[in-house]
Amino acid sequence: MDQSMPKAAPGKAGYHAPFAVMTTLFFIWGFITALNDILIPHLKAAFELSYTQAMLVQFCFFGAYFLVAPFAGKLIERIGYLKGIITGLSIMATGCLLFYPAAELGVYGLFLAALFILASGITILQVSANPYVAILGPQNTAASRLNLAQAINSLGHTLGPLFGALLIFGALQETTADATAVQLPYLILAGFIIVTACTFKMLHLPDVEAPHPENEISSENDSIWRHPTLLFGALAIFLYVGAEVSIGSFLVNYFSEDHIGQMSEHQAGRMVSYYWGAAMIGRFVGAALTRFVPPAYVLASNALLAICMVLISVFSEGDLAVWSIIGVGFFNSIMFPTIFSLAIRGLGPLTSRGSGLLCQAIVGGAIIPLFQGLVADSFNVQVSFLVPALAYTYITWYALSGSKQPVSKSYAGITS
Repeated sequence: MDQSMPKAAPGKAGYHAPFAVMTTLFFIWGFITALNDILIPHLKAAFELSYTQAMLVQFCFFGAYFLVAPFAGKLIERIGYLKGIITGLSIMATGCLLFYPAAELGVYGLFLAALFILASGITILQVSANPYVAILGPQNTAASRLNLAQAINSLGHTLGPLFGALLIFGALQETTADATAVQLPYLILAGFIIVTACTFKMLHLPDVEAPHPENEISSENDSIWRHPTLLFGALAIFLYVGAEVSIGSFLVNYFSEDHIGQMSEHQAGRMVSYYWGAAMIGRFVGAALTRFVPPAYVLASNALLAICMVLISVFSEGDLAVWSIIGVGFFNSIMFPTIFSLAIRGLGPLTSRGSGLLCQAIVGGAIIPLFQGLVADSFNVQVSFLVPALAYTYITWYALSGSKQPVSKSYAGITS
């Protein structure tokens, strides 16, 4: 293993069981994040919101990444990855429980506050879990491991909308939209998260320490701001998450349009699962593919194909528009873990801070949907999908150029 990376449990076989346990965390936050795609149209109807106002759900949810991630990175350096995971799960459970009083009082602002707290816990979880999985094994297969973990994340994304459509839209088929329909789903989630936190507390996983300054490099003489591959990668994460979240956020309303799918909200909610299901399939494929093909080339190909699928949907209608925008999910699949692994290569003792910056860049999920909402209010939902298409253009550049490390730069004590 590269000396710039912290050491995990000895023995290749020793990585497998901890990795399998860690994938449950990726499932949980994928499940909860995808629920927002059902929550947005539901709250839009319940509170009679514009598209821009409804996108405040994603603004508050992903805005937490921007505000909390820097503190999360420092917290992980102090308490370690495993304690960080338990802390993140505890905060997530608190956020889920707050949905009950928010729905009881019927105040949109309280929903946004609950979402912010919930996302704060997920942020700490991501800052802990992503580098833990990347470090838990050989560095040359880090992208493959993250792609496999993200495939489980996509399983959560796939099942989340089905869960929400059944318990939220399904319960309202004969009634007017009511905010209290979200109480039961989020109470169930809170209970599951609490059980998971207790399980992690009892398990004896290898406590991989967050890297600290060593003799070959001092964090006082280096900074994450001196690593352009990381900085370009942070912008790529910002745009990728923004594009993926923005597309998912508009699908229910998009599929309900007369010239697109003519679906009910319940039907459209179930269709959202196909978008995330395509990402799940793509991540399993990507986990195998990135073991043999350079990850940067896979990333560039997927970004170009995502642009093509968005453009087909924007300039068509009916089934072609529906299935082409769903197809974007397949090409989204490997983007986050591949960008993440490319961006943190060779950071050594700056790995946890670099991870914090990348998780902070997930704030793109707050900004891009809000911008697409403005375009949708000004023009229409179909035209607004050009916004994520522009984001994929930058990701193509990052894969082909921005992810290349300068040959004269010394990274984490290793001089090229």
